[in-house]
Formats: sequence, structure tokens, C-alpha cells
Amino acid sequence: MHLQHYLGLLNKSLQNLAAACREVGEAHGDEPDVRIDCAKFEAQCADHARRLEPFLERYGVESDDEPERLHRVLFDGTRGGPLGLLRDLHDLYLMTSECDICWTMIAQAAQGARDQELLQLVHECEPRAAVQLSWFKSRLKQAAPQALVVAQ
Repeated sequence: MHLQHYLGLLNKSLQNLAAACREVGEAHGDEPDVRIDCAKFEAQCADHARRLEPFLERYGVESDDEPERLHRVLFDGTRGGPLGLLRDLHDLYLMTSECDICWTMIAQAAQGARDQELLQLVHECEPRAAVQLSWFKSRLKQAAPQALVVAQ
């Protein structure tokens, strides 16, 4: 069984996303919606990682540095200015996509393993990842004209 691979991948991806949301929210504090919503998403990701822990214990954790490599490639600190905000939001969107697809794979595995508790967790957490994706995409659309056309 390789479910532990995706559980570990999701757990570390959630932790990385929570940390990145905190950094972006703090770095772009002059954008109130970014500060507030990134703090909310940070708390959600931390909560999801905490709620995933019993399943990490149940199925075990496969040691893998893949989430760290992905995190370093996608997010290596915040940037300044309008283009920096756009790039930081873009990074968060991609990191959230990683979590979202992990939830999908875990849902499929939970169905196959007939693990109703894990499936229930997915059904509670996966929609929040979809909301995060939607928010990041909307905020990217809002920031793009300023960053790509108007800003110097």
C-alpha cells in the first residue's frame, strides 16, 4: 500500500503552504484582504495537517523529500511591489493545487481501502482547498492588470 506516500506528501505540503501563507500575508500587509485571507488559509492548513495526524499514525509515513523540493521551487520567500504580490499569489495558487490534488488521490484511496474516517476527513477538508484555489485565482485576476500593465 502506498497511501502513506500521499498522506506524507499532503501533510508536508499543508505545513509548507501554511508557512508560505503566513509569510505572504505578513509581507503584503498593506493589502488588507491578502493579510486577512492568508491568515485564515494558514490556520485552515495547520488545522488540516493536525487532523491528518491520526492517519499518519495509522498508515505510517514514507520518508520523502519531494514536498521540500517542490516548496523550494515554488516558494523561496516573498517579493516586493505589485509584481511581487502577483508572483507570491501565483506561488500560493500552485502550492494549493498540490494540496488539492493530494486530497483527491487520498479520497480515491480511502474509498478503495473502505476507510470511512479518512474519507470523512477528505470530505471536510477538500472543499476548503477548492475555496482557497478560487480565492487565489480571483485575487490573481485582480492584481494582474496593476502588476503587468500599470506598474513600472
